[in-house]
Amino acid sequence: MTSLDTLLPTPLDLRGHQAGTPQRAGALTMVPIHGPERPGIVAPRSGLKLKRVVGYGQVELQNGAREGVSIVPLHLGYIQDQAQNHALCAAALLGAGQTRRFDDACCVQAGQGGYLEGRDQWFFVLPVELRARALELRGRKDYAKLWPDISELNRAYGLPSRGHLEQILSRKRSTLTQFQSRLELMPGQLGALFFVGDRFAGLELAPDAAYFAEMWMALVCFAYGVAAWRAEPARTDAVPYEAESLAGLRAELARDRAARLAEVATWLPAVGGDVGLVEEERYLDLRLSTLTGDGLAGQVVTEHGRPVYASVFARR
Repeated sequence: MTSLDTLLPTPLDLRGHQAGTPQRAGALTMVPIHGPERPGIVAPRSGLKLKRVVGYGQVELQNGAREGVSIVPLHLGYIQDQAQNHALCAAALLGAGQTRRFDDACCVQAGQGGYLEGRDQWFFVLPVELRARALELRGRKDYAKLWPDISELNRAYGLPSRGHLEQILSRKRSTLTQFQSRLELMPGQLGALFFVGDRFAGLELAPDAAYFAEMWMALVCFAYGVAAWRAEPARTDAVPYEAESLAGLRAELARDRAARLAEVATWLPAVGGDVGLVEEERYLDLRLSTLTGDGLAGQVVTEHGRPVYASVFARR
């Protein structure tokens, strides 16, 4: 493994976090991250619940755990039955048992129809193409504010130009979920670097491996899988290894993995001094901040200066 702070210098203190062997599925490359865990944070699927949709652009989330703070993931959204599908513009911190109403949510379904059955309800993270705009719109109470960007995204994918994100997330779900099986979630993995083609797409960091495992599908299939699906390269025949023994094959694999990691390192963005953090809210010693910089945006949660959660992505 390679120390992450040597690969991606940012305002975050990433000492102790390490990048593993890159995995590639078509246009999507994922580099697993391992590092120190912060126990006690409520994971999004098992503890965080969408309590109700109050109205267009208004949703209530609840931390249903008896103890532990919940970090609401950045740009979390829900596909659900009998209610408009929504996504949040920002992350949040919820104490145990706390219910919080978000009045600046984005409606990602511009009209009735396109609903899934109740048994198929699930959550997603906004595609990376929409994330910078959604973050800019946080705090603005306008349920239709993301519809123009969703329409443009649909048009780019050859779909009807409407503010219906389910045209991609639901109707292309069987294609997008292939990334979940083609990439392997590693034991103890609590984060990942994502690349589409040879371009940095995002850094995702969770408090622990259990939290990241619950985010895996939403990130791989939807946050980054959508852009990778669009950029999917033409299939080519794989070049076989020339080793004639097990030892030789292992040596070739080791050289290949080292070369891939070196190649991926050249794709990382050059992060200069203009990148900064602005605190948005706090809960006990946890600090939720917005990160902005040249070509980068996102939000992070720190505790005593060390990152607990991060979702940082490239402005596309």
